[in-house]
Amino acid sequence: MAGFGERPSATSLIAPVLEPVALCLEVFGIAVIVAGVVVASVTYLRDCYANSAELAYIRYRANLGRGILLGLEILIGADIIATIISPLTWGSVGLLGLVVLIRTFLSFSLEAEIDGEWPWQRKSRQSRAMQPAPD
Repeated sequence: MAGFGERPSATSLIAPVLEPVALCLEVFGIAVIVAGVVVASVTYLRDCYANSAELAYIRYRANLGRGILLGLEILIGADIIATIISPLTWGSVGLLGLVVLIRTFLSFSLEAEIDGEWPWQRKSRQSRAMQPAPD
């Protein structure tokens, strides 16, 4: 707490506002993952009756991955906000870096699983497809 005549730090002014925001984002991120699982599962059951089981399974995995990927992105944002408002130490910054690194790796892995290729391979494939055919 700032003493008489001292200015409060920006972190102490923002923290009471951002703490509930970070908590809401964490809850929302979890809700997105759960909703993604529910929607993907309902879609899978519907696809099992309308299409082949193999096609339904492929679409199920892709839809599950999309829900988890979106939820992870929201959770990363919540982690960043929570770290900003907490006292910064090398340990807290290192922990945030590790969490973001793990979640980013999971995001890349899920995206590769959904699309069947790494994101940088998709760009090179698209640029090759746009080149004119040789004469």
